[in-house]
Amino acid sequence: MDQRPREPDLIIFDCDGVLVDSELLSCRCLSEVLAEFGLVLSEEQALELFLGRSTKAIEQHYRDLDQVVPDGFLPRLKTRVLETFATSLAPIPGVEAAISGLTVPFCVASSSDLDRVSLSLDVTGLRAYFGARIYTAQMVRHGKPAPDLFLHAAESMRTPPSRTLVIEDSVSGVQAGKAAGMTVWGFVGGGHYRTRDGRAILSAAGADRVFAHMGDFWEV
Repeated sequence: MDQRPREPDLIIFDCDGVLVDSELLSCRCLSEVLAEFGLVLSEEQALELFLGRSTKAIEQHYRDLDQVVPDGFLPRLKTRVLETFATSLAPIPGVEAAISGLTVPFCVASSSDLDRVSLSLDVTGLRAYFGARIYTAQMVRHGKPAPDLFLHAAESMRTPPSRTLVIEDSVSGVQAGKAAGMTVWGFVGGGHYRTRDGRAILSAAGADRVFAHMGDFWEV
């Protein structure tokens, strides 16, 4: 069965793990900075708990455990991530060719803050394709898995949710897109899925299709 939407009016890309291969770098930074503040969290646990989610989710996680994230943690984490991305971040293979060939409007909607998304796109040479069409969790009340961010992006791009295609790599992102009433394709070509069954994970989350190579973007 062909699951491609008929000429979608808008494509929304997540950034981390979809446009840039950043998730393993991010989880390593999170684990290292937490350790500096006396909190133990492995890179694998960070990936399981916080993939596709904002820093608010990290704070909420520790509040639920009756622990308080120390003052200075979030600024230190942001600094570490930006420093790491500046020297080590790479685009997802084939993504520039995929987006440069699109004939419908597209944008970015990310759980990361604007500084991080901007740096990610600048470092990987993708910024020119998106211009100001960047939407982040800072712009809405509730981050993924709530639909707020995708609905905000679609409204800003003047497109109804039913005519919108979302490309996501995380469970929370897939859930957010589906909750927004959009078609969602799961992408499992990032490094964080080399040792995990991403197809099963994202299919179980509700993805309408799962693919692993940007060269297969329109192949069903």
